[in-house]
Amino acid sequence: MKRLLITLTLCFSALAQDKTTSIPESQPALTIYNQNFFVAREHLSLDLKPGANHIQYAGVSAHIEPDSVILRDPAGRALQVLEQNYRNDPVSQELLLSFYEGKTIEFLIQPGQIVKGKIIRSGYVPSYTNPQGYQQQPAFSQPIIEVDGVLRFGLPGQPLFPALSEDSILKPTLGWLLQTDRPGSFEAELSYVSGGMNWHADYNLVVADGSTNQTNLVDLVGWITMQNQSGKTFENAQIKLMAGDVNKLVAGGLPMAKAANGAMRMADEAMAPVVQEKSFDEFHLYTLQRATTLHDQETKQVEFVSATGIRSQRLYVYDGAQVAQYTYYNPEQIRQDASYGTQSNPKVWVMQEFKNSESNHLGIPLPKGRLRFYRRDTDGHLEFIGENAIDHTPKDETLRLYTGNAFDIVGERKRTNYHVESSQHWMDESFEIRVRNHKKEAATVRVVEHLYRCNNWKLAEQSTASRKLDAQTVEFPVTVKPDGEAVVTYTVHYTW
Repeated sequence: MKRLLITLTLCFSALAQDKTTSIPESQPALTIYNQNFFVAREHLSLDLKPGANHIQYAGVSAHIEPDSVILRDPAGRALQVLEQNYRNDPVSQELLLSFYEGKTIEFLIQPGQIVKGKIIRSGYVPSYTNPQGYQQQPAFSQPIIEVDGVLRFGLPGQPLFPALSEDSILKPTLGWLLQTDRPGSFEAELSYVSGGMNWHADYNLVVADGSTNQTNLVDLVGWITMQNQSGKTFENAQIKLMAGDVNKLVAGGLPMAKAANGAMRMADEAMAPVVQEKSFDEFHLYTLQRATTLHDQETKQVEFVSATGIRSQRLYVYDGAQVAQYTYYNPEQIRQDASYGTQSNPKVWVMQEFKNSESNHLGIPLPKGRLRFYRRDTDGHLEFIGENAIDHTPKDETLRLYTGNAFDIVGERKRTNYHVESSQHWMDESFEIRVRNHKKEAATVRVVEHLYRCNNWKLAEQSTASRKLDAQTVEFPVTVKPDGEAVVTYTVHYTW
């Protein structure tokens, strides 16, 4: 079961060379990427005359990338863009003061009391972006006003401007000087890339009543959260959400950092899906099936996926070697430091594992996001039992998530033997791992050991059958009885 919803707004105007061209409201289309940018597509009604035409489009996003703008006629009419301009300095009190520098205007001190003052310095200095992409702030911001021959810092009152400057704009504005060999009226298409819009997924999973300690049935509801900080409202927009790691350059030409990495059946077959998912290039698109509106500075959440009866397994993993403090060690230091890996970590991890497959009531590409797990208490209240984040996950992949540490299961790890023959290039090291279970039911724990001293190794002795996970990791599965203890011992022989 899939659901999604979203919303946005758009208004615009165009001016021909010798008359104002009215641009009616048109339904925009948006593709929002989960990397804080989006692509907007709109239609402009233009009426071009022979020769050069001055066109203005007011109300684009405040974070538009001007060099990404594409203006074209979908019917194939050739449009020659002689000039394109973008202005993002909407009129403000500070800007108007700069327009009236050297002139005298009135200031309202209080109702009925007005004084005249000459603007010596407005205090307005435009901000700009340096080559490294950082916004530079004005060097000063205090105006100087001359009143009755006396200079004063700061405004004597509320400035009363005679009129707007002819050069003033009220919204971010795109302007073109266009020429075409086929004058007339037509619908032009405008596309551009802009920052200031983002989305992410959140998943809530509720462990079903009657689930056993290590085998769970869970119900999943997925939500999309959309944030519009583009400086513009988009109304009645067709929305697509792009999921994937799309390479996008930021200021300075550096790539944008990537986030740390069958459709679902409807509960009611007669209900049309709210969101449709499909593969697109190397990514996945999630398309809202109805137009919606997203206001500027609005955060909107919509349900986009729902599933029940997902089989999930709770895993206990004991990785007992405490080595986080040695992250700067190189392989030679690891081999030579006799104390490396001898400190014990008592915590046993709690993991949730399930497969994103159609047979497991899922089987849909899952966008990256946060998974929260809940379980119902005996009083019927849902209690939060852990969360973690997932990367973009294709269908038929298995998800394994750390959700916390076990309270009633603890581990203890100690080295029992260490012998090195450096001249003969070998080493033996032995360990004893104890796992204690204080629960009222048995628990299966996966004891993970990292054979980190050298690439060449073999287990000379082991009390419990092991499974090799990778070139330097083995796992010993043990079942610990209620209020019992399991002991794993092994000796590893290294050569170099």
